[in-house]
Amino acid sequence: MAASKTQGAVSRMQENCDESCSTVGGVGYGDSKDCILEPLSLPESPGGTTTLEGSPSVPCIFCEEHFPVAEQDKLLKHMIIEHKIVIADVKLVADFQRYILYWRKRFTEQPITDFCSVIRINSTAPFEEQENYFLLCDVLPEDRILREELQKQRLREILEQQQQERNDTNFRGVCMFCNEEFLGNRSVILNHMAREHAFNIGLPDNIVNCSEFLCTLQKKLDNLQCLYCEKIFRDKNTLKDHMRKKQHRKINPKNREYDRFYVINYLELGKSWEEVQLEDDRELLDHQEDDWSDWEEHPASAVCLFCEKQAETIEKLYVHMEDAHEFDLLKIKSELGLNFYQQVKLVNFIRRQVHQCRCYGCHVKFKSKADLRTHMEETKHTSLLPDTKTWDQLEYYFPTYENDTLLCTLSDSESDLTGQEQNENVPIISEDTSKLYALKQSSILNQLLLQEYLKN
Repeated sequence: MAASKTQGAVSRMQENCDESCSTVGGVGYGDSKDCILEPLSLPESPGGTTTLEGSPSVPCIFCEEHFPVAEQDKLLKHMIIEHKIVIADVKLVADFQRYILYWRKRFTEQPITDFCSVIRINSTAPFEEQENYFLLCDVLPEDRILREELQKQRLREILEQQQQERNDTNFRGVCMFCNEEFLGNRSVILNHMAREHAFNIGLPDNIVNCSEFLCTLQKKLDNLQCLYCEKIFRDKNTLKDHMRKKQHRKINPKNREYDRFYVINYLELGKSWEEVQLEDDRELLDHQEDDWSDWEEHPASAVCLFCEKQAETIEKLYVHMEDAHEFDLLKIKSELGLNFYQQVKLVNFIRRQVHQCRCYGCHVKFKSKADLRTHMEETKHTSLLPDTKTWDQLEYYFPTYENDTLLCTLSDSESDLTGQEQNENVPIISEDTSKLYALKQSSILNQLLLQEYLKN
C-alpha cells in the first residue's frame, strides 16, 4: 500500500528537464510538441505568499547545500534529484526547518534504510538502469511523533504570543483609513476600523502577530493595492473610491499570506481554516434543515481571449476585446452564423493558440504571450480567423482551460433566428421505404381505418 503511494509521489515530484527552443517561423497546427497533456486553469484573483527578506536558510539533509525557508520546493527538488529521497506530505510539517535539522542529525547516526522505505524504479529494466528512491513519511512512528511534536510546539508558541498581545497595553498603531493614532490594547484599533470604516479582519482574540499583520496591510495600501481584489491603482483617491464602491474593504480570503496571522490555522495538524470551518459547517448541517434563503451567488469573472483582463459580466468583456484587441465575437458569430457548439469550438481554438503563443492568422509562433499579443495587435491578426474547417473540429469541443467561464456565457445563435429560418434548418428524416409492404401493414393508419370502418 505504502509502495504504491510512494511510486505515485515519486513520479509526481521527479522532474524531467527537457530543453525546448521556440523559433519564430511558420509552425503548423498539427505540431506534436504543442500537445496539451495536463489540465490548464485561467488566472484567478491574485494572491500568494510573500517571501520575507532575510529569511533563515535550511540545509540539505545529506550535503552542505542551503536554501531559504521560503524556497523549500527547491530544496525538495534538490534532494529528489541529487539524493533520491522523497518527503511525503510536506504540508503537514509545522516547522520545516526543525524537521530537516532533526533528520539531518539522525541520518548521521544510522543508515537511511533504517528509517525510509526503499522503492525501486524501473524494476523490469536492466540492473544498471534501475534506481532506488527513499521515502520518508509518517508511516514511520518516529516521523509521526516528530510531526506531532512540532505541531504542538508551534501551537504553544502561537498561543503564548497571542496571550502576550492580549495583555499588552503598550500597543501603538495608526488607522489605515483616517490616520488616527491609537494607544493601549490592539483591540482598540481593530474595533475602530470595524466600527468606523467597515473594515473587519476578525475578532482581536483570533489574531496573532497583530503588529506585523497591520504593517503588511498598510504596505499594500501604500503601494496603491486593493486589499481584496489586489489590483494596483494609479493614486490613493482612486483606490479609496474603488474599495468603497466595490465594498472591497476586506482582505482576500484566498491569499495564503494572511493565514499565519490567525490562530485557527495552527489548531490541527495539516488543516487550514477552510478545512476546520468546513467540519464545523458539516456539524451544523446535521442539526439544521436545508435553508438556502440567504444564499448569495457571486458572479464569476470571465477572462479575455488574448490577455489576462477579467470582467464581471460578459458584456464588459466583449467591450474590452473590441476596444483593446479589435476582436468582435458577436459580429463574428453573426456573420458566420455560428451556433452554440461552433462558438465553443472557436473559443477553445483561440485559447489553445494563445496558450501555445501562436498567431492563428499567420501561423507564426512566438516566445511569449506578450510578444504574440504585440504582433497580433500591430498586424490586426486578431480578427483574421482561419478557414472554418481549421477550428471547427471535434478536438475543440474540449475546453483548453478547465475553469473557462466564457464558455458558460455563450448564447445559442439559433435563438436569434426567425421562426421561418429555424424551420428551414430543421432536418427531416424520412421513413425507411425499402420495405414498403411491411411498413403499410404495421402502420397505425391501418388501425385507425379499421376503427372508423367498425363505427360505420
